[in-house]
Amino acid sequence: MPLVKIDVVRGTRSPDELKVLADVIQQAMRDHFNAPERDRYQIITQHEDYELICEDTNLGFSRSKDLVIIQIFQQGRNDQQKQEVFKALHESLFQKCGLSGEDLIVCCAQNTPADWSFGMGVAQFLTGQL
Repeated sequence: MPLVKIDVVRGTRSPDELKVLADVIQQAMRDHFNAPERDRYQIITQHEDYELICEDTNLGFSRSKDLVIIQIFQQGRNDQQKQEVFKALHESLFQKCGLSGEDLIVCCAQNTPADWSFGMGVAQFLTGQL
């Protein structure tokens, strides 16, 4: 059950383009993290361009206002699965959204079953409800 946070610069994409972006990310979660079809938790946040500061990290990248930062909070995925997601996101977002690989940052954050409550103040993974 990945929770995905998507950060973009305000005004660079239409609502339809944001939907395609979110759909592409969800498909990668299904294909490489084995997320069930209706297991979709995504938060899209739009920022002013001065609120997303991503400078070169000595890789020679030239970032633009098309920058997309994806944070994936998840558990139980191995390094190979994460690498597959990174590659799939790069390829699919370029193909379907025209996003340059230099404008894509992805971070996977590992957590445990005790870190999730889906409501009612209960950690459903711990109680066996999920």
